[in-house]
Amino acid sequence: MSSSLPPATASRPVVEFFHDVVCGWCFVLAPRLARVAAELDIQVRHRSFVLQDSRTEMIRVFGSMADAKRIILTHWEECAAQEDIPRIDVDGMRATSFDYPSGWQGALACQAAALLGGNTAHGTMFDAIQWAHLHQHRNIGDVEVLLDIAEALGHARGRFAGYMRGPVAHERVQSDRARARDLGIRSIPTVIGANALRLQTLPLPQLRQALAALVHA
Repeated sequence: MSSSLPPATASRPVVEFFHDVVCGWCFVLAPRLARVAAELDIQVRHRSFVLQDSRTEMIRVFGSMADAKRIILTHWEECAAQEDIPRIDVDGMRATSFDYPSGWQGALACQAAALLGGNTAHGTMFDAIQWAHLHQHRNIGDVEVLLDIAEALGHARGRFAGYMRGPVAHERVQSDRARARDLGIRSIPTVIGANALRLQTLPLPQLRQALAALVHA
């Protein structure tokens, strides 16, 4: 698979945003990236990058599901301290009884949205799932919760479920993961652009400065 960036439309710069629906740092970066991209007329291509894709993988990485939730919520606290507007509800998630979810089903939902509505729909679904997860502390590992989110965004529930459970959404998630491997991406969020641009979570002024270089290149 080529590691070159997809072509920009009508000379607009393009960046690729690799993210996971369960990632707190992605939640911090996403609104900043959207704001700067709108200001500078930059295209943002959404890419799924699932950190752990199953309960088995969560246990392998963290030791147990209880430890996974405990450790990840310490990361949430770090993320909450860096938000521009407070949105992350650490205590709300800590009080829930369900295991901390992996991002696999959420990635499938994002790809289903992309199949139905393109890249913009992917981004809208990603933002909605992150809001449900980090602000509303809902269990986004539950397919029915994801279908509720999709329906609230105007998707027909049954049709969306068919796309989400079908082979093409799965293939698209794996294709994005393969692209990340080709680009040497090992952590998220990561934003990739032309001229070797590679960014993670930055404060708004620094993000604006870094992306402005693409426009004026």
